[in-house]
Amino acid sequence: MAVVKILFVGDVVGGLGRRTLLTLLPRLRADHEPTFVIVNGENAAGGLGITPKIADELFAAGTDVITLGNHAFHRREIYPYLDTDHPIVRPANYLTTQPRACWVITERDGVRLAVVNLSGNVFLRAGRVAFLEIDQILEEAARKADHVLVDMHAEATSEKVAMGGTSTGASRPSSDAYPRPTADARVLPGGTAYITDVGMTGPRGGVIGVRRNRRSRRCART
Repeated sequence: MAVVKILFVGDVVGGLGRRTLLTLLPRLRADHEPTFVIVNGENAAGGLGITPKIADELFAAGTDVITLGNHAFHRREIYPYLDTDHPIVRPANYLTTQPRACWVITERDGVRLAVVNLSGNVFLRAGRVAFLEIDQILEEAARKADHVLVDMHAEATSEKVAMGGTSTGASRPSSDAYPRPTADARVLPGGTAYITDVGMTGPRGGVIGVRRNRRSRRCART
């Protein structure tokens, strides 16, 4: 089987994150020649959610699949867009009545990649338990695709590591999109290429792309 390169861009936050990605993506494509480009865009619109215009910009720049997360439905204008054929996915463990698919297959040069999106349950309000959703999805995706990428947008590192351990099977990279890498990239016993937190694409001076004072006030309230 041919070598497959995947460029996964973590958590694009706000205008600065978008401009940075759109500026650097052509060079990244030229230098690394990725087979697929996957972008987490759940905070691309002002740090909360995504809009159809922004999604179109990301696709036009060469993004193959956009994944989302706990702010997937923050902006109502994205609802109809999520029910189109655009390759944009929301967490699989949200309610089935909510818009859009939770995984898609993209193909290039005869290689098929399934991209699955999940939300963590710890500290987040996902509709269903991620671990009860993933096995059936992986079983179906493995029949239809050559590789599977699982983007679990979550808060707790332990939950992410546990998900990586359940996503067993050859060539199933499991990744995440939250804010700072722990640099624990490794191949798990079942063949899953795993990393906790691929990092974010956004301002370094704040907290998760948000001004320090806004984040600290929120933490004080909780």
